[in-house]
Amino acid sequence: MYQLLQNVRNGRLELADIPLPQVGGNRLLVRTEASLISAGTERMVAQLARKGLLGKARARPDLVKKVLTKLQRDGLWATLRSVQQQLDRWMPLGYSCAGEIVAAGPAVRHFRTGQRVACAGAGIANHAEYNAVPELLAAPIPDGVACEDAAYATLGAIALQGIRNADVRVGEYVVVIGLGLLGQLAVQILSAAGCHVAGLDPLAERRELALSYGAAWALPPDEACVAAVRRWSHGLGADAVIITAATASNAPVELAAELARDRARIIMVGVTGMNIPRKPYYEKELTFIVSRSYGPGRYDPSYEDRGHDYPPGYVRWTEQRNLQAFLELVAKGGVRPGVLTTHRFPIDRAAEAFELMLKGKEPYLGIVLTYPQEQAPPARRIDLPAVTAPSAKQTIGVSFVGAGNFSQAVLLPLLKKQSQVAFRGIITASGVTARAVGSKYGFAWCGTDMEEVLRDPDTDVVFIVTRHSQHAPMVCRALQAGKAVFCEKPLAISPQQLEELQATVAKTGGYLMVGFNRRFAPLARELKEFVKGRAPLSVTYRVNAGPIPPDHWLADPAEGGRIIGEACHFFDFFAFLTDSEPTHLERLSPEGVSTRDDGQFLVRYKDGSVCHLIYTTNGSPGFGKERVEVHAGGASAILEDFRLLVLDDGTKRRRKKLWQSDKGHSGAVAAFLDGLRRGAPPPIPYDQLFATADLTLTAAG
Repeated sequence: MYQLLQNVRNGRLELADIPLPQVGGNRLLVRTEASLISAGTERMVAQLARKGLLGKARARPDLVKKVLTKLQRDGLWATLRSVQQQLDRWMPLGYSCAGEIVAAGPAVRHFRTGQRVACAGAGIANHAEYNAVPELLAAPIPDGVACEDAAYATLGAIALQGIRNADVRVGEYVVVIGLGLLGQLAVQILSAAGCHVAGLDPLAERRELALSYGAAWALPPDEACVAAVRRWSHGLGADAVIITAATASNAPVELAAELARDRARIIMVGVTGMNIPRKPYYEKELTFIVSRSYGPGRYDPSYEDRGHDYPPGYVRWTEQRNLQAFLELVAKGGVRPGVLTTHRFPIDRAAEAFELMLKGKEPYLGIVLTYPQEQAPPARRIDLPAVTAPSAKQTIGVSFVGAGNFSQAVLLPLLKKQSQVAFRGIITASGVTARAVGSKYGFAWCGTDMEEVLRDPDTDVVFIVTRHSQHAPMVCRALQAGKAVFCEKPLAISPQQLEELQATVAKTGGYLMVGFNRRFAPLARELKEFVKGRAPLSVTYRVNAGPIPPDHWLADPAEGGRIIGEACHFFDFFAFLTDSEPTHLERLSPEGVSTRDDGQFLVRYKDGSVCHLIYTTNGSPGFGKERVEVHAGGASAILEDFRLLVLDDGTKRRRKKLWQSDKGHSGAVAAFLDGLRRGAPPPIPYDQLFATADLTLTAAG
């Protein structure tokens, strides 16, 4: 299938051949009939992508701050790799489309195959022939409404949410500043709701359009309009002002205060300067609200991704219900989005549509992309042009399931250096990342279905680098298919998963390794050699993990949480140092702190060693992340962030410092491949692998 993408580094547009996206859970597979280019948001995104690094930095100072924080914590090289990775991305464009459902996941409750729907969401309702859409980001299209009109639903919901925030009543006077797409839709909706509406815009053709479809009058946003609003509203001023303009200027915010009556509401729907002048806002006691997108539910993973709707008795107008309300207005003739369409392009001419918008050589407003409907079903696997032909020595065929940050920043660059590796298939849920990363690293093909990897006779090894809940089931499937497996941690997130996995390993005799890289770090190897024969050990491992946003996927209980997802690393390190079996675990958590992500763990081992893990998310980001102390047999050692090692045997102290931190990723990959080539057992013994998984699950329990 074809999908429009933009390169983040240079802004180049490409209509790419992408595998059909996965559909499962609460997702709908929608064959697109029409999608709408947002002349405001998408133009801004496209313009930003075409800026150089300095221009991007000036436009997004918030991202510059994040880079500086990462530089302080992780160092120059790690930060540079992260920035380069973000710039090398291909970004899907579009967030408003309409089409027909051709398949539905098993958890879908309110839609059926063959039903027409309008879809919303950046990265979801893309300019693509097919889209995988969560159920709550789709709304049924009423009979008689064309898909081209329904493709306006997302922007209609944005305008409608702004109007709901304005809390206007029948007969009230409302001024809309900015008569682009959002402004025109707002004018029509307000008129249909029984409000008196006026529009302000510097372009005469947009003012004329607003006058034809709901506005009582329309003027340029100058000094004369203030007096006009006073006369029109019988000397009161506007009950509400809705700003739908897109400009860096602060003028709309200042003008809105002049237009508004005492204690009126001013709603920001567009993007303008927001240096609010205190005097007029204070004297009139104005309420200023920044309207958030399509409505309640937006940016809430529980609602959008996991399909947990809000009860109507508490949240009447969610983003899905706003989409529905807009479509019903269209069906009744209260809103006519079709009159806003100035241009139509077939999807294979999408680049022309964006050039028209970016260069502005002719007037435009609504730009609709159309899609062919008579076509063969698209493939879930697409061959990629080989970057280099595999040499005769490249004997290990490697495929990837998952291509997120860790795959791109760490694993793939390391594997690229291995002369005896041939990249085969790469699988992701949407296919966009699979194609981009697959092309960059020379994979033979990309896809969206793991079964393609398992059926591939040239795939010897499967790297599983997905979300944590998927690890164990995918490992079992790969082992049953006769593939060797490198699974990023954790191995399992529940006792049931672990039990099934152990049974699969025993039955298949497969080759399995988990990405516990720290035991392969050069300084970790030296530390172990130093304490060898000095048991029992007293070990303290402090991890200053730092917080994550509450809506981060790792915070989702369905993914196991951070103790299972991250602390397993450190329990494995204890197993590596002691070479002993854990016999007792005790957990303590600080009072008043979330016990889910913070804890101290005391582990006793069969050889008498005691290991203490301090895992905290409440430390300073400027402090070191990891510190290991080991005391045994009159000797002591300190390992700081896998960069500095101090060894003291009671008679002599030695220090070793690396140029940069080495946590053992390279050593782990090399050991895995070397064992596979030689037919040796996996680098991490299965008894330690499973004991660590069991200990981690108990600790998180």
